[in-house]
Amino acid sequence: MLTLTRRCTTPAEATAMPVLRLPFETRQKSRFRATLTDGTEVGVMLERGQVLRGGEFLCAAPGDLVVRVEAAPEPVSEVQSADALLLLRAGYHLGNRHVPLQLGHGWLRYRHDHVLDEMVRGLGLTVGFTQAPFEPEAGAYAAGGHAHSHAHGHQHAH
Repeated sequence: MLTLTRRCTTPAEATAMPVLRLPFETRQKSRFRATLTDGTEVGVMLERGQVLRGGEFLCAAPGDLVVRVEAAPEPVSEVQSADALLLLRAGYHLGNRHVPLQLGHGWLRYRHDHVLDEMVRGLGLTVGFTQAPFEPEAGAYAAGGHAHSHAHGHQHAH
């Protein structure tokens, strides 16, 4: 079994390469087994704490086989509206529940959940159901990590 251990860039001459098509739930993991679209079994062992995104490439070592990652279609709820305030309100309430969201012009998408669908309908929006690749926003702290200090910069006199 091929073990993919690192993100890599694709060689310019590569025209056809194996594809690793995964739902978002799996792309959040750093260690898992999967099957490429050509039937090849692979093990993925990546650095923890990073989400695989569609369009990224994985390999075992420099010069090895390069595998392209694709976001697999999965059950999602999709909300479309020309009313930006309504979409913003829905995004606020979903975000307040820590729901991963994919955002686009005039729409938002989240993993299908009938309870969340009812909440969004209660805000005055129409919710549709579809099978689509799900690529949610990375989050405010994804680029550089998140840390905060509780230290004080002053002395207390007692």
